[in-house]
Amino acid sequence: MNILYKKFNPDNFEAHYEVHEPQDGMRLDQFLQRHFHSFSREQVKEKIKDGDVQIKGRPGKMKPNTRVYNKEVVIVFTYKTIHEDEWWNGEKLELETTPPLLYEDEGLMVLSKPPFMSTHPTGKHLFYCATVYCEALCGHGTHSIHRLDRETSGALLIGKNPQAANKYTTHFENERVRKCYFFIGVKNEDYAQEEKTFVANERLDTGGEGLLRVLIGHHPEDSQIGKRARTYFHQLYEETVGEKTYILGLAFPKTGRQHQIRVHAMAHGFPLLGDKIYYGSYPMFQSFKDRYAKPEDYELMELPRHALHATAINIPWDGEKRKTFFCPPPKDMTDWIREKLSLNYDEFLEETLEIVEDYFKRDFK
Repeated sequence: MNILYKKFNPDNFEAHYEVHEPQDGMRLDQFLQRHFHSFSREQVKEKIKDGDVQIKGRPGKMKPNTRVYNKEVVIVFTYKTIHEDEWWNGEKLELETTPPLLYEDEGLMVLSKPPFMSTHPTGKHLFYCATVYCEALCGHGTHSIHRLDRETSGALLIGKNPQAANKYTTHFENERVRKCYFFIGVKNEDYAQEEKTFVANERLDTGGEGLLRVLIGHHPEDSQIGKRARTYFHQLYEETVGEKTYILGLAFPKTGRQHQIRVHAMAHGFPLLGDKIYYGSYPMFQSFKDRYAKPEDYELMELPRHALHATAINIPWDGEKRKTFFCPPPKDMTDWIREKLSLNYDEFLEETLEIVEDYFKRDFK
């Protein structure tokens, strides 16, 4: 079944499919069932009865036993439901629905992506996505240039046309983009850093099969296992509150491996606050995912998501020039810092931006 057209809107997804000669005369529910394998026959029938399936040029509601014919176009609508809701300790989280643009021109949009927003539609996350949001703003299709994990907030580049997307994607692929992430870590018994600035070089590989693929392993730099990875860390502030010692810092990833900063931080003894996998454990991650986490799990995590924010990105711009986009930490991280720690946050943020600019001027190897 060839898809002729698709469009993501903030509240619905519209897709047009063409009937081919082998399906000529087939029942509509059978036509859909052959291609929507995750739907049961009854779910397909209900979708048709609810009016979510149309045949172009035929008025009114269709029936499951309606026949489709060669070259006809079947239009399928999928509507936003509760599947993208986020919950924390029994309460539904309020997601930011109108995040600001940091920059826009004829080919590029730079979005301040909020936590829990996907970069692009995938799986059950079809509507609360950066590309969908940007398409609604500019009125046409957009293209993801790079990606941030769903829980990670911060500066995200979106292409407004294929040419711009290809241009900036090439910069990422050739490691010409400099990225800075702000994080909140928690010291553990493995912490052994003598210097506040250091480089993490552990090689990273994927975990097991199935669901375990989300668990990334780390290995020594001279290992033959995994892929090379390098992250520069700059620890900005440290404070002990009760039994925990928190670290605020910056991470400058030279490579772009999956979960790179989170795994490197954990490997050096300061997993990120709110990281259910690397600060917690894989079973804990599963318990949050299935919404049966224990009260002590919520107490340990403190935040609904891992405390990682893409605070600045520096890219090639107009020949030999470079341009930096700053994205201050979002409300959830800012509120936590103001309430938990004793530092002057406004002064801290101003000093942090100066450090970021200084790092971006360096020639990282």
